[in-house]
Amino acid sequence: MRKTFSIGTLIAACLTAALGGGLAGADELAVPAVEGSAQQPKPLVLPHRGQSEATVLREFGEPKLRHAPAGGGKPQHPPITRWDYDGYSVFFERTTVVDVVIKGDPPPLSHVDELKPARTSGE
Repeated sequence: MRKTFSIGTLIAACLTAALGGGLAGADELAVPAVEGSAQQPKPLVLPHRGQSEATVLREFGEPKLRHAPAGGGKPQHPPITRWDYDGYSVFFERTTVVDVVIKGDPPPLSHVDELKPARTSGE
């Protein structure tokens, strides 16, 4: 049996070998856990983009609060509805999920003194 490889596969294999078998020089981003945070635990499973209202109701139950639709005056501005659950809100365009927002403040930044300013195009 004859094996064939694409040029992309060959290039990827060469680069992997040249880098010592992996991305040894890659930076790693570590976000420390915030102890004593007043944030509620975040659910592991959330509604996702494209789900219908009926699917969200079936999988996650009745929301704590349903907000009235906003917008919808023109076809290019469809009605947007928000359902609030404990710890997150689900946003619908007409009857389809377009976003899920987890409530609460983000964790504080660590190592702020090590941040470097971004380069501008003039540099």
